[in-house]
Amino acid sequence: MSRIADTFARLRSEGRPGLVTYTAAGDPDLPRSAEILKALDRAGADVLEVGVPFSDPLADGPVIQRATERALAAGGCLRTALSMIEAVRLHVSAPIVVFSYANPLMRMGVSAFAARAAGAGVDGVLALDLPIEEAGSFRSEMKRAGLDTIFLLSPTTTDARIERAAELGSGFLYGISRLGVTGARDTVASGAEALVRRVRQRTSMPIALGFGISRPEHVAQVAAYADAAVVGSALVSTIAEAGSSPDLIDRVEEYVRWLKGAHAHA
Repeated sequence: MSRIADTFARLRSEGRPGLVTYTAAGDPDLPRSAEILKALDRAGADVLEVGVPFSDPLADGPVIQRATERALAAGGCLRTALSMIEAVRLHVSAPIVVFSYANPLMRMGVSAFAARAAGAGVDGVLALDLPIEEAGSFRSEMKRAGLDTIFLLSPTTTDARIERAAELGSGFLYGISRLGVTGARDTVASGAEALVRRVRQRTSMPIALGFGISRPEHVAQVAAYADAAVVGSALVSTIAEAGSSPDLIDRVEEYVRWLKGAHAHA
């Protein structure tokens, strides 16, 4: 059983929602980016998504775009992201998912990437803009290396594509609760629940729901119908605000504990 499947099975048996965190590899710099991953794990994040900085982040809003720019300036790229994961793997118990646009993976070579990622202790891969119609051979390479392939679903994803994602995917499915770019919002999008309901009719795979989650009550709201909530922009904003301060790592840890604390009482 993969570390990801194991985590979701444990969450289900404990009857509590998971929290998936997103950070950009190399933001604010590579050494502190590594310390942030350890802090997220200590704070109880259930899955760590590590974003590979890419020069053309089409789906990302301004907060994550700026994080990507900081990470690129600090030497963040696919190779340094994998080296960083390898360095922290022994100190982190949560599963680690590489979150990347397809281009850097293709440039490294899919089988070379799969071997390197597996060697670094990566558990799953989400290639953000890889069309599901073209994902078969990619998924075969990942599976051969023991990596879960995670697919992205949105409110406009057709039922046929949901079925294909469930068939090809493993670990969990990542639902985005709205169209448009990433960013924290005051409320969770209304399309989220309907999307999860459609996915549930087609598969029993765990569903993590992201885009716009920034407060404990959002996590609790998502927990009513999905298996996990994903926090990205709001966490990245916290890193941006505290980027140059000595208490950056503490601030990150406190923020995730705050998000997690709400469901202890939900």
